[in-house]
Amino acid sequence: MGVVLFGFLILFFALGVPIAISMGLASAVAIWWDGGTPLTVLVQRSFTSTDSFPLMSIPFFILAGVLMEYGGISKRLVAFANALTGHFSGGLAIVTVVTSMFFAAISGSSAATTAALGSILIPAMIARGYHKNFSGAVQSVSGELGVIIPPSIPLILYGISTETSIGDLFMAGLIPGILIGLSLIMTVVIIARKRKYAKETRKSGKELWQAFKESFLALLMPVIILGGIYGGYFTATEAAGIAVLYAFIVGVVIYREIKLKQLLGILTSSVVTTSAIMFILASAGLFGWILTREGVPQDVANFFIGISDNPIVFLLLVNLFLLLVGMFMETNASIIILAPLLAPVAVQLGIDPVHFGIIMIVNLALGMCTPPLGINLFISSQLAKINLLQITRGMLPFYVTLLITLLLISYIPQLSMFVPNLLK
Repeated sequence: MGVVLFGFLILFFALGVPIAISMGLASAVAIWWDGGTPLTVLVQRSFTSTDSFPLMSIPFFILAGVLMEYGGISKRLVAFANALTGHFSGGLAIVTVVTSMFFAAISGSSAATTAALGSILIPAMIARGYHKNFSGAVQSVSGELGVIIPPSIPLILYGISTETSIGDLFMAGLIPGILIGLSLIMTVVIIARKRKYAKETRKSGKELWQAFKESFLALLMPVIILGGIYGGYFTATEAAGIAVLYAFIVGVVIYREIKLKQLLGILTSSVVTTSAIMFILASAGLFGWILTREGVPQDVANFFIGISDNPIVFLLLVNLFLLLVGMFMETNASIIILAPLLAPVAVQLGIDPVHFGIIMIVNLALGMCTPPLGINLFISSQLAKINLLQITRGMLPFYVTLLITLLLISYIPQLSMFVPNLLK
């Protein structure tokens, strides 16, 4: 049954069938092929996969991100980041990274971060004389911070899939996210100095203070969410609801940039995104149930332990495997399928599941800006009006930076575990 399942999954992938549909069809064929399981299990297991209270946080965080995007948050964050770092060498590129870090703490989505900020910053960088492939690459690689810095939808999915505390995962993503952001800034500065890219005019203290005041409400949102979760005031799911209320008040009442006639479009956008994720969840849940029934998780554990029971070797193998997977599979589907298989092996080898979750997310986030299927590459290349090969060339120095930070995060668990352990 397992051979049939994977065989048809690969076939559907090769035919270009969307991932969620591929997993659902492969599961249906495998169950039909087996003959001993009623087809009603297709509906039962798909529904069970989405019948989870923590999953309610996903549509709320998505809606909050869309509200903040429409509410004029993007341009205020860009203005503050520009006042803060624009005067350094390669100023606008640094602004791109810094703004992405800020926006990541609001949106929880890599694609949303790339699209919302790229539409502003990529044309601005090109107009200031930055190479198109560099401009697109900076925004693409910065966008991946959207799923590492909390709140992060992939971290929620990992927590649900492995029964790991979402609050701990959120806290664990802070230092790795900041580390990646700083490493990207260093890379930008080195390239900018070599190519002599323009600096922006240094802002006065008054201008910096004004930019901070205008962006303060946006910057306050992640503080409320994370502080509330770890302060014990509300759960991650309840925090998502509070985020929607906060984003609505800021965008409609305070900034007044969201008009009532726009609400239908905002709701529609968030529903479409949520539906796609829930469809993947339902199909992946059914797919995972068949894997568990066939004993695949234990086979995976035996395979890795058979090679080596050394945690260092295991993490190296997993990193190589996930880098390959991230190039060809959608991030959310990869987490739902692979996290229940790999996390138990990691725990068995003494690796904390929270730390392992961060390793998985950072790995798969890299896949979002890696060809052939990196969504951030497609978004940024369209905004920069270049092809995939051109933007990939611009990404090369950033790939080196990301791989180095990935190894640091993998083999220095304190980077992930310091904040969760501090707050316990």
